[in-house]
Amino acid sequence: MIDVPALFGSLVFNDNVMQAQLPRETYLALKKTMVQGTHLELDVANIVATAMKNWAVENGATHFTHWFQPMTGITAEKHDSFIAPSGDCKIIMAFSGKELVRGEPDASSFPNGGLRTTFEARGYTVWDITSYAFIKDDTLCIPTAFCSYSGEALDMKTPLLRSMQALDKQALRILRLFGNQTTPRVMTTVGPEQEYFLIDKQLFLQRPDLIYTGRTLFGAKPPKGQELDDHYFGSIKPRVSAFMKDLEIELWKLGVFAKTKHNEVAPAQHELAPVFTTTNIATDHNQLTMALMKSIADKHGLACLLHEKPFAAINGSGKHINWSMATAEGTNLLEPGETPCENAQFLCFLVAIIKAVDSYQDLLRVSVASAGNDHRLGANEAPPAIASVFLGDELSEILDALEKDQTYHSTKKPLMEIGVTVLPHFPKDTTDRNRTSPFAFTGNRFEFRMAGSSGSIAWPNTVLNTIVADALNSFADTLENASDFHQTLVQLIKETWHQHKRIVFNRNNYADEWVLEAGQRGLTHLPTTADALPALISPGNIALFVKHHVLTANELRSRYDVMLEGYCKTLHIEALTMIDMIRKEVIPAAISYQKDLFDLMSIKKTCGNYGTELEEQLAGQAASLSSCLLSEITKLESLLAPVSHLPASESIARFYQAEIGNCMNSVRTATDKLETIVASKYWPVPNYAALLYSIR
Repeated sequence: MIDVPALFGSLVFNDNVMQAQLPRETYLALKKTMVQGTHLELDVANIVATAMKNWAVENGATHFTHWFQPMTGITAEKHDSFIAPSGDCKIIMAFSGKELVRGEPDASSFPNGGLRTTFEARGYTVWDITSYAFIKDDTLCIPTAFCSYSGEALDMKTPLLRSMQALDKQALRILRLFGNQTTPRVMTTVGPEQEYFLIDKQLFLQRPDLIYTGRTLFGAKPPKGQELDDHYFGSIKPRVSAFMKDLEIELWKLGVFAKTKHNEVAPAQHELAPVFTTTNIATDHNQLTMALMKSIADKHGLACLLHEKPFAAINGSGKHINWSMATAEGTNLLEPGETPCENAQFLCFLVAIIKAVDSYQDLLRVSVASAGNDHRLGANEAPPAIASVFLGDELSEILDALEKDQTYHSTKKPLMEIGVTVLPHFPKDTTDRNRTSPFAFTGNRFEFRMAGSSGSIAWPNTVLNTIVADALNSFADTLENASDFHQTLVQLIKETWHQHKRIVFNRNNYADEWVLEAGQRGLTHLPTTADALPALISPGNIALFVKHHVLTANELRSRYDVMLEGYCKTLHIEALTMIDMIRKEVIPAAISYQKDLFDLMSIKKTCGNYGTELEEQLAGQAASLSSCLLSEITKLESLLAPVSHLPASESIARFYQAEIGNCMNSVRTATDKLETIVASKYWPVPNYAALLYSIR
């Protein structure tokens, strides 16, 4: 029997551990720094470091590392042991406040987007006191920010913390106007749902495309996909269940609020969802979750795929970001209450968010832009690359009534009648959920559904926090100068709704008709990463980040360069992998199949009395498709050669997206047709049926 309460957070240097391990004065000084952002003195850091080291060693740790999140989208760590020489060839276990607070990794080997030259190597990791240290793989991991020698942010955490600070500042201005003079801060909270695929590890190792790119670059549709909807919420297979159990245990040890697990729509696809927590910690937890998914899957003979679209023709994987705002006391600012029409504070925050999404549609799209997510957005299981907001009928009607100076008559929630007397009655929600919306209000939070499964949630949350902070700043400027607060507030809500309600769409975002209607409304449609990235460095968007001290102009341009380079390199690696697999595996397999057919025809002709029409037909089809495939792969090589050594640029990114991407699609089409012709025993890699249905 697992004692979950005792297990939870057992490998985390959390508040309970700090109270037990630290002198009271030190604990209070550390908490003051955590809550108020005051400077941490070195003598306090030394005491904390000693206590942290003693606790870590007691729990089996031998090393420590500054655990940070560079602009690679994954985490980084350099391990140092606790040992220090003590004379007579002996050692002691030591850890200083200086080592706790600051590290010095080589900054030249991480993406920086031109902020540093290659020979300028110095960089710093700085302890993020707001995120608890933890033990992983016998190593004390200290969450840190990462900056250059000259102070520029080189990571995902620093802008996120700045954006949280910006939103806190502006949200507090609004709360003070509503009479809340006591809450010290406003936090954003997040619960990121994580979708993923599990396949057999041995089959994974036979697919170079999965190894190098995370997705299958070709593969014919299996006889059965997700047509029967029988995998969604279905019973979890024993092998998968064992993986999920081990994953939950390890996450609980690390203080991750893993709550929900289930099968997703596509075969071999699953989901894990945590309980809400502060955005900064939720981001750290999600990075840990993705890393543990991969390592624990490996122990079970499985491979965890986090790519947004590892398989064609079935659902891809997203990472739905459930986002809200709360006071330090835990009051959810997006809780409408029983009568939202009378909740002026809620309506104020609500329309500010609507204004933010409408004003910065392009930035929200950029925040989820990646080569992998391009394959998912706009498919049948994900919203299109068009930002829109779902509010539901009740809130839309409330704001419409307010705009028209009409009285909204709220109705009591009816009881749900199912028609079976033994089943309990329960209040029916006033509006349905819309799972097709990219940014949907779901009762007391927004669900940002455009984010892809493999990326860090730090960047989309940084953007979301910043644009909402900007809208709240505009509101506060207006309301603080109002002679009549209530009248000005009502007028502000009415005008904001009138100006920005075009962004609200309560129907089916998957429908082709919506793309046309969105264009008529003047909404931004940026289908691919190549289309979206230039918006990141538009003058207005640069001014936004600079205004709220989230990113400097140079830091923002560096992120643009990093994202552009990553996009081009990803497509380049995919093209090279496809070429390698087609030339070295697929075409030789097709030739072997044809050779055996021709040998059989020769034997039949020698025997004299056997027809060879079937073999001739099959060999002809295989030969024709092989010739077509060779032509397409040769074309892909010729397209790739001129750009192989060119630096990333907007024009190069568009070339990769359009020319090379289209050619890769043609190669795939020919390969998938060939797979349906060539006998299974000749096909060089596991097919979709094996990959998706082999786990029992």
